[in-house]
Amino acid sequence: MKKKYRVKNLDCASCAAKIEQAVKEKGMDMSLNFATQTLIADEHEIIEIQKLAKRIEPEVAFESEAGDSESNGDLRKQIITLAISGILFAVALINRFFISFMPLQVNTVLFLTAYIISGWRVLLAAVKNILHGNFFGENFLMSVATLGAIAIGEFPEAVAVMIFFSVGELFDDLAVGKSRRSIRSLLALKANYTNLLSDGQIKRVPPETVNPGQIILVNPGERIPLDGVVVKGESFLDTSALTGESVPRKVKVRDEVLSGMINTSGLLRIEVKKSFENSYVSKILELVENAASKKAPTEKFITKFSKYYTPFVVFGAAAIAFLPPLFIPGASLALWIQRALVLLVISCPCALVISIPLGYFGGIGRASKNGVLIKGSNFLDALKNVDTVVFDKTGTLTEGVFEVADVKTFNGYSKEEVVEFAAKAEIHSNHPVAKSIRDYGKDFLENPNQVNDYKEIPGQGVIATISGKRVHVGNQKLLKLHNIEPADEEKVDAVVYVAIDGKYAGSITISDRIKTDAKKAIEELRKQGVKKIAMLTGDSQIVAEKVASELGIDEYYAELLPEDKVAILERLKGKSKGKVAFVGDGINDSPVLARADVGVAMGGLGSDAAIETADVVIMDDKPSKLSQAMKTASFTHNIIWQNILFALGVKGLFIALGTVGQATMWEAVFADVGVALLAVLNATRVLKVSKGK
Repeated sequence: MKKKYRVKNLDCASCAAKIEQAVKEKGMDMSLNFATQTLIADEHEIIEIQKLAKRIEPEVAFESEAGDSESNGDLRKQIITLAISGILFAVALINRFFISFMPLQVNTVLFLTAYIISGWRVLLAAVKNILHGNFFGENFLMSVATLGAIAIGEFPEAVAVMIFFSVGELFDDLAVGKSRRSIRSLLALKANYTNLLSDGQIKRVPPETVNPGQIILVNPGERIPLDGVVVKGESFLDTSALTGESVPRKVKVRDEVLSGMINTSGLLRIEVKKSFENSYVSKILELVENAASKKAPTEKFITKFSKYYTPFVVFGAAAIAFLPPLFIPGASLALWIQRALVLLVISCPCALVISIPLGYFGGIGRASKNGVLIKGSNFLDALKNVDTVVFDKTGTLTEGVFEVADVKTFNGYSKEEVVEFAAKAEIHSNHPVAKSIRDYGKDFLENPNQVNDYKEIPGQGVIATISGKRVHVGNQKLLKLHNIEPADEEKVDAVVYVAIDGKYAGSITISDRIKTDAKKAIEELRKQGVKKIAMLTGDSQIVAEKVASELGIDEYYAELLPEDKVAILERLKGKSKGKVAFVGDGINDSPVLARADVGVAMGGLGSDAAIETADVVIMDDKPSKLSQAMKTASFTHNIIWQNILFALGVKGLFIALGTVGQATMWEAVFADVGVALLAVLNATRVLKVSKGK
């Protein structure tokens, strides 16, 4: 069984990547997210994973309970320690280069004391890494670089590098910690307590302890902790945390409510329908947190790149230190060692390993705040590259709320007879059109036992025997298959044909409205660079043409069976140079959603099926949310590549400068820690992107 753990004492991003790699090489499945300090793994394997992790990072620990990785007390101690070492360093520096007021030996002791005070954590971690055979960890590399500087008498550089490195790491931790808190706040859907009504008294208990069937109270201003049904009271609910929309939703007795919504006005008494672990908010949080395990190609590349980058630079530094003095007459060993130490300082790819997962997770968190759930950074990347969007019509571009608009009769049958036989024939069908016919003819459904030999044919309709009469209700395909000719008539909406005992009896016209923001959705997708927009539907050619024309859709395919939709999607994928997204309701479109590069389910609010099936879930019924998600994906992609190019560019520059002796260790540590800090801060911009981006 998979379980989530909070990661403690893991401050090295490259170490996180090494731990994940080592565990997977042993055949165990796990996902370690450095950006959020979380681990998802099988609880039966966690002990073995912990052992492997400690070989790489001895201080690391995995705890099942969430918590901050560093207390305020520890932070205060670090600041005081760095302040003391900074004062000692400043005094020694002034004495050495400006005003000499102490013997040289005392000055050296001050440098070394400042070095030990500022770097003891780094040195201790380096020793533990060596004992576990890890020679390419950040702490080990920084220790070698600074001890090497001390060995050649460069005390000021050694101390300065250690202090700047420690200060930079502190700022990095603060920036990353702030980012983690921002991401968590975006996903702060869980209520901390539940007002349980028990034996006439109200008890405040954790949501995890409440069982289905129990009654809870939700006061105005409180978040609904569990899924349930209102049994008393009326109120308006703020659903923005789930849908991204701030329009209040009115609820009354017998209305369903979902965990994560906020009660804004009246007192509600709710009967719990699901336990916390099966609640809606739990599924959303699990989905977003598990998104880290589905990595984008860029993330996978950086993980692989970091595996080879550090050893390459370290061996390059060793070559620079010892080869020139051997082959260049008069070359100074101390000079070339100093140049090599510069390379060691910038040999850790932390800027990339920290900022890239953070950027992706921030993009996923931002999208979720806008009511779009993205199941992994690979799908976030894919959204950015979509150039073809295929929509299902019913419930996606149209409201999907069908109504009977007209009933026509033929061959002597009355309107009542046509409606009665149609409603009874559709008694077992789950199709939205069938439901609208049943609702219209509900007065005839008092005795459903009259229906026998029921058969539903996907994409055509239903056949049943009712009161001894054989009834066909469906489209033209169904009637033609049974050699029944419908009358010619002008078809402007969906038409359901009714035949009784092989004779055409009449037709029922069904109307469906186009969604108010469907046209806006198409326009926004074109602005995003989508080259082709297509629509698939099982409805007639006339209905499909009308909707496609009104919305400005490039291609439409009508009168389709479910397997036809898959075939057409495959054909469109073959023609597309980019990715193909399919947008449907997530319930009746599972095969097509699965075959698309990006499967997008609409109307996910309250739909477990939509959440399970799709790669991207739009929580409300607005197709325009797709373009918003694509904007977030593009913005995230830009941030990621800014960080990659910036980090690699600066590191490449300082490797070149260090090799020819034009960069000092002071500058190198700024290049290492400074770039990491700037990359992290740049990645946090994803969290601040305004709604709609």
